[in-house]
Amino acid sequence: MGEGLAEALAGYRGACMKEEWETAALGAVYDTSEYAWEPTRAYLERYGATPGREALLVGMNPGPWGMAQTGVPFGDVVAVRDWMGIEEPVGKPPQEVAKRQIVGFDLTRREGSGKRLWGWAQERFGTPEAFFSRFFVWNYCPLLFLDTTNCRNRTPDKLFKADRDALYPTCDAMLRVVAEHIQPKWILGVGKFGEARARDVFEEGEYRIGSILHPSPASPKANRGWAPQAEAELDALGVAWRVE
Repeated sequence: MGEGLAEALAGYRGACMKEEWETAALGAVYDTSEYAWEPTRAYLERYGATPGREALLVGMNPGPWGMAQTGVPFGDVVAVRDWMGIEEPVGKPPQEVAKRQIVGFDLTRREGSGKRLWGWAQERFGTPEAFFSRFFVWNYCPLLFLDTTNCRNRTPDKLFKADRDALYPTCDAMLRVVAEHIQPKWILGVGKFGEARARDVFEEGEYRIGSILHPSPASPKANRGWAPQAEAELDALGVAWRVE
């Protein structure tokens, strides 16, 4: 019997980190694959074990109130703890910023994107088992990048080229590992970034590739009803997401 997804990805723990980053004004970098590995592993073992999904949904990287706290993509604490049943111990990054402390599942703030995505999953599918029988969700990069001046999170595409060139090969390899274990018909970016990375990683014809609208509250379009727009995009692509 081959190794599971958690075992396969355990070998990449810490592999995305650099000792020095070239991107100007980049302060702290948190590696969720290290300090939040326990809930990540629980997520992978519980919901990433069965191959043959309709789609693999690919986000960007952790946000400070989501995956940075829970180790789960789009990891709104309430959704991860109360719906998925995951509440594993979370440690601390080595260089923690006071304004972006990691408190794990003690966090009381909701994560907007995760609240929308997982709220939709719960409303449409009911149980996490039903949702994950069709989908799996993965973030392309496990690192949270925080700017020095305002502690805002910076997405991987906003890094300097030297940092992207060092980071992307490892993230690409991890995405391929996830896809090989999940064996989806579709790889869908949650936003255009995930779609672009999938098109770079996979050969034409390996998977059907597309994207859906990102649920971020920072997106005016997403704020005009994210769920119905995402569903319309899934329908237009021909993704078989509806519960019979």
